[in-house]
Amino acid sequence: MNDFMIVTDTASDLPVDYIEKNKIELLSLGYIVDGRIYNWYSPMDEHEFYDAMRNGSMPTTSQVTVNDALQMFEKLLKRCNDILCISFSSELSGTYSSTALAAWQIREANPDAHIRVIDSKSASLGQGLMVDYAVRMKNEGKSMDEIADDLEQNYLHFSHIFTVDDLFHLHRGGRVSKATAILGSLAKVKPILHVDDEGRLINIGKVRGRKKSLQELVRVMEQKIGSYKEEKQTIFISHGDCLEDAQYVAELVKVKFGFDTFFINYVGPTIGAHTGPGVVALFFRGESR
Repeated sequence: MNDFMIVTDTASDLPVDYIEKNKIELLSLGYIVDGRIYNWYSPMDEHEFYDAMRNGSMPTTSQVTVNDALQMFEKLLKRCNDILCISFSSELSGTYSSTALAAWQIREANPDAHIRVIDSKSASLGQGLMVDYAVRMKNEGKSMDEIADDLEQNYLHFSHIFTVDDLFHLHRGGRVSKATAILGSLAKVKPILHVDDEGRLINIGKVRGRKKSLQELVRVMEQKIGSYKEEKQTIFISHGDCLEDAQYVAELVKVKFGFDTFFINYVGPTIGAHTGPGVVALFFRGESR
């Protein structure tokens, strides 16, 4: 049977038109900016969000709750007994735990409910890339269990590399020390990070200067992509209100590897609150993370 629903959450950074076109259901993580609460249904414009951060705002975020997930699953089960949920990395949020617990509670009460919750071990458009592969496999006629099994077996081939423009936001999130943030900012040092096999944000290098950091993303991509450079794939790129930098990275990738299909979108508030304006992230299928 190919009749099942795909669910993800707003940490996937997929735009409204993609969500609507592919009939994906979305769980919303919330965020607070200057005392006002926002979410997917009542959003803040992305440019305004990053401008607020540039002007000193320090947004906070909240995870999907068990009740949020219960309400979503109960609504969908009125239409379909089969649900595939692809969740934000369990190492970065409690959203996966909430969603998995809700699914368990529903299965206990309703044995006919077939819900599989996948810990994507991913974030931003890395998670979005995984959702896109699920959509593609569904359109090819694969069953829900075939798709879920494939994602669980191959999640390490969804590669994430990113850089930030201001170390202060990583310090605020506990990713770097205060001293590192201060000294790095003075020296114009830009970190290169990735999401590791466990779904954690890990610093893997640093370069001096913004342009070099963008070029470094593509150099690291070359190390990780391996034989997947022969695969026809869409390269996903997300950005913190710096579209020109994202387009620059896309052009470098095109020249280096010959890929010509790109999916570019904002880093949403859930991730952006912790990475700040100027983050650029590159996602692709590779031999390693």
